[in-house]
Amino acid sequence: MDIREARASDAAHLVRFINMAADDLPLHFWRKTVGPEGNPWALGQERAARETGSFSYRNAWLAEIDGDVAACLLGYAAEMEPGPIDPDTPPLFVPLLELEALAPGAWYLNVLATYDGFRGRGLGSALLAHADAVAAAAGHDTISLIAADTHQDALRLYSAKGYREVARRAVIKDDWDVDAREWILFTKPVAAA
Repeated sequence: MDIREARASDAAHLVRFINMAADDLPLHFWRKTVGPEGNPWALGQERAARETGSFSYRNAWLAEIDGDVAACLLGYAAEMEPGPIDPDTPPLFVPLLELEALAPGAWYLNVLATYDGFRGRGLGSALLAHADAVAAAAGHDTISLIAADTHQDALRLYSAKGYREVARRAVIKDDWDVDAREWILFTKPVAAA
């Protein structure tokens, strides 16, 4: 297994991983943004291929097995002093922003996802260790992440790797079809190098 920095040309993989990690919430949002005539995946890829922004490829690393993309880590520095939530924020995102604000200054692990055919090979553990190294190199002492209560395998992995639950918020579903009931914020101290 190799872990490498993502490239703009990896945008198609990145949008699949981003969407997998959030139970189709990104796709739901992209569909609403582009309307019935637009291509939601193209919008996602455009965002992933940007040089700036949270979902930029510049914030992502890909794990490869025998040259095939297998898993993704995407993260970035959380705001040191989160401001108020914009009143125009779609309600589905408000609980996530509330939880993010509870870990100011952490390195925020936004996406950890593995393609089905590569699960069970230790990629999640390897990418979590890589997140520790990235966060430490950037001067962070804490990593935070938010997971849905339905992602049982991920919840077990996070607990096993030292992440501890900090808070929960109810999932606002609106017209998003999802089984999750709660978002859970986890944090852990950055492992010493």
